[in-house]
Amino acid sequence: MKLPTTARGAVAALLIATCQLAQAHAYPTHQAPGAGSTVPASQKDVAIDFDDGLEPAFSSMITVTDAQGGAVTRGKAVIDPSNSKHMSVALNPLTPGVCTVSWVAVAADGHRTQGHYTFTVK
Repeated sequence: MKLPTTARGAVAALLIATCQLAQAHAYPTHQAPGAGSTVPASQKDVAIDFDDGLEPAFSSMITVTDAQGGAVTRGKAVIDPSNSKHMSVALNPLTPGVCTVSWVAVAADGHRTQGHYTFTVK
C-alpha cells in the first residue's frame, strides 16, 4: 500500500524529530577505570567521557563509594574546561574491595542522564 505524499511527509518529520531527541542526551563513551575492571589502591581518579557536551553548572556529579558505602571522592567532580565532554573526580586512597561509581550528566541542551557501575580495588 502506498502512502499519500502528506502522510509520507508526516512520517519523515516524525522520524527526524525522534532521531534528534535520541541525540539529545549525554551518554558515556569511555570510563576510567572501566566497568568491571580491577585497579590498584593507588588509583587517583575516576574519569568519564561522554558523547555530547555537558552543562558544567549541572553536571559536576560523580560519586564513588567503597564496599561499606563510604564516599572515597576528594572534592567535587569537574568538567574539563577545554573538553566539555570530559568529567572527572579525584579519589582519596582506596582500600581493597568493590567500589561503585554513580554519575549524573546534563547535556548542554538540558537533558539529564545518569548511571552507575563498579570496579574492584586489589
